[in-house]
Amino acid sequence: MVKVITYGTYDLLHYGHIRLLERAKELGDYLIVGVTADDFDKTRGKINVQQSLMERVEAVKSTGIADEIIIEEYEGQKIDDIKRYDIDIFTVGSDWKGKFDYLNEYCKVIYLERTEGVSSTELRAEKCQIKMGLVGESHILEKVERECSFVNGIEIAGIYSELCDNLNLNCKKTFSDYDELLDSVDALYIISHPQKHYTQIKRALEKKKHIICESPISLSKIEAEELFKIAEENNCVLLDGIKTAYSTAFSRLLLLVKTGIIGDIVSIDATCTSLEDLSKIDYETKWNSITAWGPTALLPIFEVLGTDYIDCSIVSKVLDEKFNFDLFTKINFTYEKAVASLKVGNGVKSEGELIISGQNGYIYVPAPWWKTDYFEVRFEDSTKNKRYFYQLDGEGIRYEMIVFLKMLEKRTFNSYLDKNISLEICNIMDKFTSERFKLK
Repeated sequence: MVKVITYGTYDLLHYGHIRLLERAKELGDYLIVGVTADDFDKTRGKINVQQSLMERVEAVKSTGIADEIIIEEYEGQKIDDIKRYDIDIFTVGSDWKGKFDYLNEYCKVIYLERTEGVSSTELRAEKCQIKMGLVGESHILEKVERECSFVNGIEIAGIYSELCDNLNLNCKKTFSDYDELLDSVDALYIISHPQKHYTQIKRALEKKKHIICESPISLSKIEAEELFKIAEENNCVLLDGIKTAYSTAFSRLLLLVKTGIIGDIVSIDATCTSLEDLSKIDYETKWNSITAWGPTALLPIFEVLGTDYIDCSIVSKVLDEKFNFDLFTKINFTYEKAVASLKVGNGVKSEGELIISGQNGYIYVPAPWWKTDYFEVRFEDSTKNKRYFYQLDGEGIRYEMIVFLKMLEKRTFNSYLDKNISLEICNIMDKFTSERFKLK
């Protein structure tokens, strides 16, 4: 019996996929099809896969062509599979020609010509083509534009910014009038000063535009509740833009915590700081510490312990009273069975680590923890310690964009960041203004 093996993502299974599988089957008597796992796809640059692994496996299974289906999860697995399944022929599309010649040492390699005129990339782009506008003055917009180029279905169509000349953007279509930009796009990425978020988001939602806004979406919980209500009434997506929330490693970390691997959680400590020259700062336009870093530092606390804390105390070192510009802020939370603290600073530097302490062990994420691609689970018996590594591309921005597109396409809820967390982050912004203790 001649055994054949082939691999693919098989996203949005189409005629080209089916024809390739049929021709692979004709090469032998038994066909094994490897479907690439989501995380492995990310390492290969395919981060905008529209369907889940199980959906793609079911699609291949439904064709009835494969005799056996396996999951491809790691680099080098093809050699293992060829040996394990006693494969005679490895085959793949001709667009990979030469890439897998090294497998000739283990079996025969055949490159099959692909079906012209159809591809998953084109189908994804056709399925959801969104014209996005960029709003704000931050150089992060440069990263957003760059990361959108990796995601099929998003076109940067215009910019509304007071500092366009200082931003290195490929899109040169600028707007001096906000409403004119709104009339030209389907969606917005907003990273203007937090004081402007409420007004800009509300105006965009009233025109039925979809929005990603760099957190916090407002400086008031009441305003944020109003914005989410308008979004729901107008069938619009309003996504809270905390990049860390959409990274694979952070999602896996949360799942591990919820399995009880380190026991009941007793304490969480999160630190986010950046060292900047504040000698010539414009307090009116610069994000202060609590808005720049607060949402990110609050994320693991609220994700793990929830938002029903008993007490919250805020202490800040304020540089400018008029604009509420804090150099450094520390917040302590008391829960029924746990405590948590965060430290944020814009102009102060500290070790930017995250520690989640449990009764059986703890999880340690080294600085800068908000760019999570690696963390450790540690125990009293160090021989039980385990390290976890995950791919992180574009600081999480491109993953955020994929979630945004899927929400637009399927009108699903945000499974990565609960609305109640977004609302409580806005509530903390309000508390910062009215309830904090100021260091002299």
